[in-house]
Amino acid sequence: MTTRLYTHPVFLEHLTPPGHPERPDRLRAIERVLDDEAFSALDRVEAPEGDEATILYAHPEDFVGRVRAAIPETGIVSIDADTSASPKSWQAAVTAIGAANAAVDDVFEGRAANVFVAARPPGHHAEKATAMGFCLFNTAAIAARYAQEKHLAERVAIVDWDVHHGNGTQDIFWDDPSVLYCSTHQMPLYPGTGAKSETGAGNIVNAPLAPSTGSDTFRDAFL
Repeated sequence: MTTRLYTHPVFLEHLTPPGHPERPDRLRAIERVLDDEAFSALDRVEAPEGDEATILYAHPEDFVGRVRAAIPETGIVSIDADTSASPKSWQAAVTAIGAANAAVDDVFEGRAANVFVAARPPGHHAEKATAMGFCLFNTAAIAARYAQEKHLAERVAIVDWDVHHGNGTQDIFWDDPSVLYCSTHQMPLYPGTGAKSETGAGNIVNAPLAPSTGSDTFRDAFL
């Protein structure tokens, strides 16, 4: 079985201010790499739009309503100092959730051995009731809950190797031992969370790394 790839043109329509680090060019860069012949075996599928009800697996209803209400009809608005939204941002966010949940279905139901989702906006900084760090909703957290709700997964592991700590994912699963959250990240760095001492219900494992850490130390952090 080959790796499945989900993406969608709407992800390029989630717009941020000029020069913003989380912009459509990030996804275009991934697309250019994956267009190489080395990735010709990828099973490329257009991401489906998600079921909005699944957002409630990780976020309260009033927060979801506030995000929806913040989406502008024209232009770009600021959700917080780092996080922006444009007219297509809601559709992009819901489609990103749809792709992640479809990836869960594909693996549990045997249609793919593994799945890569190339989507925007990102998610791991979005806390239970706070959009932040470029993120509107926590896509990974929703997908983890989806695996539990639909496929009755007893335990789910989320392994996060972004340079920034996934404070939102940690916040959502802080006291839930059914989800293991493991993160490697640079420290000190935004958002200032992710110390080794932050362990939740024994289900949070943080491996903060110093700036310019080399590959050997990075690999050792997974031991």
